[in-house]
Amino acid sequence: MGVDALVKKILTEIGINPARFNLKWASAAEAPRFVKLITDFTAQVKELGPLGESEGIDPQELQARIAKALELVSDRKLRVGFGNVTKTIRKEGNKVTQEQIVALVDEKLSKTISGALG
Repeated sequence: MGVDALVKKILTEIGINPARFNLKWASAAEAPRFVKLITDFTAQVKELGPLGESEGIDPQELQARIAKALELVSDRKLRVGFGNVTKTIRKEGNKVTQEQIVALVDEKLSKTISGALG
């Protein structure tokens, strides 16, 4: 849940539609659910169109933004901050909602993300 919030936050910050990322769980015993998840996500991405084009970002700029995002997720400061967010989520147990996780990622990591992406 936390990874989902972090990736969507970074995608939003670099101008890529966060709907291009989807992280859902399906066990090996849930083949029909897995097929539905993949089919629905594939349709969603097709509807969005080519990466960058529907966001209005030219290919060179898109590459530069993705490179900055890759550099950010490789940064120790972000990884440590995300580890702290994860600890907070675990302490709360099953009581934490996805909205609370998104708010926690925003609160604890926005400054690091914005600073790195400048």
